[in-house]
Amino acid sequence: MEPQAPAQPHRSPMDGVIDYAGLFPPAALPMAAALDEYAAAARGADAHMLGRFVVTAAHLPELAGLLHTRAGLPTPLPLSVIVRDRSIDDHRAVTTFDTSPVAQRAPIASLEARPSSPEGIAWLAHTYGVARDLYVEVDLTADLGPWLDAIARHGLRAKVRTGGLTPEAFPAPEVLLQALEAFVTRRMPFKATAGLHHAVRGTYPLTYAPDSARATMYGYLNVLLATAALHAGRPRAQALALLLQPDGLVVGADGATWGSLHLSPAVMAVTRRDGFTSFGSCSFREPAGEFHTHAAH
Repeated sequence: MEPQAPAQPHRSPMDGVIDYAGLFPPAALPMAAALDEYAAAARGADAHMLGRFVVTAAHLPELAGLLHTRAGLPTPLPLSVIVRDRSIDDHRAVTTFDTSPVAQRAPIASLEARPSSPEGIAWLAHTYGVARDLYVEVDLTADLGPWLDAIARHGLRAKVRTGGLTPEAFPAPEVLLQALEAFVTRRMPFKATAGLHHAVRGTYPLTYAPDSARATMYGYLNVLLATAALHAGRPRAQALALLLQPDGLVVGADGATWGSLHLSPAVMAVTRRDGFTSFGSCSFREPAGEFHTHAAH
């Protein structure tokens, strides 16, 4: 009997929060190995934290071939597919996969894209529709207003890059906070990607190479609790402090705490639904394993 995919909707603040992106750097696993990692996570004790399997549209034919023959994968296996700006080839790949028998086993639950301009958002909405979640990556160095206005106008969602493979890829705390404030003000769901495979802020290796350079990274709990604080109407300074905390963040069924701050289960539920929906990570074991240190008991 095949293992079942993680249940939805959210029953705890961490349900379905990790979109597994093992195909991407720094892990960069082959498709078969990435699927095996996803299947192992779906069978494990932390399966409730597992979200979608992230692929590019170009990966879809290879994935379809493996789904015909590979046993032990969760059913369904929800996908988040990255499509390129104005790519007819990617649209064709998504349509072909959508209309194939394997789509019942691995439905495309969401799409992700990085348009080169706000005008590309209209093309995405027109081409792919709004029947499923569509995340639009925004450039934190640009004026976010036109981007977020266009995303909201078409009923789409935002995506923010919180790191990368170089120290320069990590946005400054004030810059990231401004984006979080803009999302919360518009009640715009968003996902994060890159550099969030640790639970809390700290200095970590940028890759898995033994001689990897190191950089200060955000933790996914920092981003989650900062967003929750903004949803709860807490002062901006408190949200900024939460982005910078290296420890002391606790999350559980009774909500989240940091020192004397308490964020209720209702606030956390709204934050996950209308704010920080998930984050992409090339590792599942690292972020899930580190959460145990911060879980309320």
